[in-house]
Amino acid sequence: MYYITETDHLEDPRLQIYTKLSETQLYHCREPHKGLFIAESPKVIERALNAGCKPVSMLMDCQQMRGEGAEVLERIGAMEGNPIPVYTAEEAVLRNLTGFPLTRGCLCAMERRDLPSVEETVRGASRICIMEEVVNPTNVGAIFRSAAALGMDAVLLTRGCADPLYRRAVRVSMGTVFQIPWTFVGDRKDPGWPHPGMETLRGLGFKTAAMALKKDSVSISDPELLAEPKLAVVLGTEGDGLADETIDACDYTVMIPMFHGVDSLNVAAASAVAFWELRDRQ
Repeated sequence: MYYITETDHLEDPRLQIYTKLSETQLYHCREPHKGLFIAESPKVIERALNAGCKPVSMLMDCQQMRGEGAEVLERIGAMEGNPIPVYTAEEAVLRNLTGFPLTRGCLCAMERRDLPSVEETVRGASRICIMEEVVNPTNVGAIFRSAAALGMDAVLLTRGCADPLYRRAVRVSMGTVFQIPWTFVGDRKDPGWPHPGMETLRGLGFKTAAMALKKDSVSISDPELLAEPKLAVVLGTEGDGLADETIDACDYTVMIPMFHGVDSLNVAAASAVAFWELRDRQ
């Protein structure tokens, strides 16, 4: 259920979760309960709803109520529980909201959910992605999109990574953060990576492949590597790549061949190449 509330300015205090709060403030705004995240565009919001995310409020361009946003409203209207507010405004008002041209006229504040354990996240998976300290939300979102599209079954992130539910990460992923299982390794007091995270993965039957430009690397098309029944593809932070300790702990060090003197790829581009080549072909 929902109810419509019109507004003619973005200084309306009811809209501060869209206009004023930083990602960190959204994360902590309901403590001791779980925080919020913002989903943008009808398609992304639909994918979040499909994943069971609970909406708190919406902000929509008036025209969207008769366009793509109508289907979202229909979905929310059929939900049980307390009605949520749908704030509407003309495009001229919303144009002043940072990033509005990328939202397709529709924003939705949603509740965060408890994350599953590593074991639950990778249950039944044969190919997973691990991000180590990938700090740029754009890269995190792009890697999620490639992971979902190119054969990865789950994603794990170390605690230094950008949150996949940051607004930009969700947007760049096109909502695939809601379509593929994911969780963080360890907790905020104990990062748990590379140890004991590596041992946990081995106990679950995974071999680990560090994507790194090292002379002793195996080719990304190595037959033994491709034949592994359960493989975790490990990607490092922007610029520095994987930590030496992580590379040493992995079962394989894998290199994407480079040409024309190019020494490396952006981590998001490298992920797409690695996921496609290392996908489960069984």
